[in-house]
Amino acid sequence: MTAPLTPPPPPHDQTPQQDWQAPPPAGVHEGAYEQDGPGMKTEVREAAVITIAVALGGVLLGLLWVWLAPRVPLVGDQVGNGWVVYLKDTEGEQAIGVDGTFTLLALGFGVVSAVVVFLARRHGGVPLVVALTAGGLLGSFLAWRIGVWLGPAQDVIAHARAAGKGVTFSAPLKLGAKGALLAWSVAALLVHLGLMALFGPRDPDPYDQGPYPRDGYGAPLA
Repeated sequence: MTAPLTPPPPPHDQTPQQDWQAPPPAGVHEGAYEQDGPGMKTEVREAAVITIAVALGGVLLGLLWVWLAPRVPLVGDQVGNGWVVYLKDTEGEQAIGVDGTFTLLALGFGVVSAVVVFLARRHGGVPLVVALTAGGLLGSFLAWRIGVWLGPAQDVIAHARAAGKGVTFSAPLKLGAKGALLAWSVAALLVHLGLMALFGPRDPDPYDQGPYPRDGYGAPLA
């Protein structure tokens, strides 16, 4: 008797299971990693540039604050060998107006900076958000110090002596509500997030099968 002739089994490396389970070439993962690395470095460099550019806007904010903020009137009086300084209008709201002017200007700068950054770089990301936030904080602090430096003299006693007894002069610029330093960053962050939600790029829908339906492996169905 002769043994029945049976075809040999297919090679092990040609089975369907082996084709699906074969690991991808090592170069694929290495190439993806190499592409991710420079991309993140580019985003960090762009974030650093944006932070510096936004912070430098604080110079203009400080100048506008000095120009637009209301003046708090003071008056000096000589008592004996010393001087005493009083508020000329004890019920005036000029001090509140100083804080309010800074806050409104900072909010406007936050909106403008967010729009400019969005138009220049139409994408989001953590580095960009951090850049807007940090730049707004630095710009607000810079504007505050510039306003104090360029505003009326800080030594009110010397200013009163120079002005003379009973002569009205302006109090130095003072930011009573330190929370105003956050207005720029908060406005920039909210406006940028809103612009990204409305006009930013959309991620592809993972469930969108396109014009041709596909199976679980991505192959088009007949």
